[in-house]
Amino acid sequence: MKVVIAGGTGMIGRPLSSNLSSAGYEVTVLTRTPKINKSRFSSGVRLSKWDPSQIDDLAEQLDGAEAVINLVGENLAGNNLIPTRWSRNRKRQLIESRVIPGKILSKAISVASNPPSVLIQASAVGYYGTSETDVFTEENAAGSDFLAHLCEEWEESTVSVSEDGVRRVVIRSAIVLSAYEGALRRILLPFKLFLGASFGSGTQWFPWIHFVDEIRAIRFLLENENAQGPFNLVAPNPIRNAELARVIASTMNRPIIIPVPSFFLKTALGEVSSMVLEGQRAIPKRLQNLGFTFQFPDIEPAMQDILNS
Repeated sequence: MKVVIAGGTGMIGRPLSSNLSSAGYEVTVLTRTPKINKSRFSSGVRLSKWDPSQIDDLAEQLDGAEAVINLVGENLAGNNLIPTRWSRNRKRQLIESRVIPGKILSKAISVASNPPSVLIQASAVGYYGTSETDVFTEENAAGSDFLAHLCEEWEESTVSVSEDGVRRVVIRSAIVLSAYEGALRRILLPFKLFLGASFGSGTQWFPWIHFVDEIRAIRFLLENENAQGPFNLVAPNPIRNAELARVIASTMNRPIIIPVPSFFLKTALGEVSSMVLEGQRAIPKRLQNLGFTFQFPDIEPAMQDILNS
């Protein structure tokens, strides 16, 4: 099976492309800078230059592929250790970096002479908004905050492919835990410096998934012809922020200092602080109903695996 991955140079795309290639898939990663990124991939993964302005060229690259996986989108917190504030311009960039590529991919699929039969569209559990009391399944509607609005537009950017008979799967991912990239890298630093703590009240939910299960779930949905629509990619046993801090401290043999006050984070980071001060209790109802089993359903063994690997 030929699979094309857009946005495949990130923390999910690279291990996903390696996993699929090792399983015998013919994997092509679309990137603006193939020469620069080539060294980051195994020899079995093909990198192809993507110019979003050239719809016909993109359609040719998708022609004959059985699946497209769209992971395109700028990092919500930025690429630096200190999260980038969400100014009005930054919010626009975050939305456009997701919506524009999604619409371009959809257009290319519609004009391809031999279009793919399945599209996997990235999203996030931020789609549901935040709550300390509600439990969110795929049946819940979108929330009303910025992240919910962003996720809703992100998902809608490729909804038109369903009209062309393409099986469309939306993966609403939780915070993907990896020791090398992503949110956990920022969370671990204070613990390494013996300054680890929970954030705010500590009672806010922390939706998470081990990166191994993230990759396994995407491949499961790719290969399961009954998979269609939204799926929460989140560990089945959610935790609160204070529990996360306790597990990290225990695993790293570090102390926990007093919680970081909410007002401090809001002053330092602005609206982006909502990513750590608020959360949602999302559960993978549809994923488990389809028969997927998690390798890391609980946070303690997951954290031990990540930090000891």
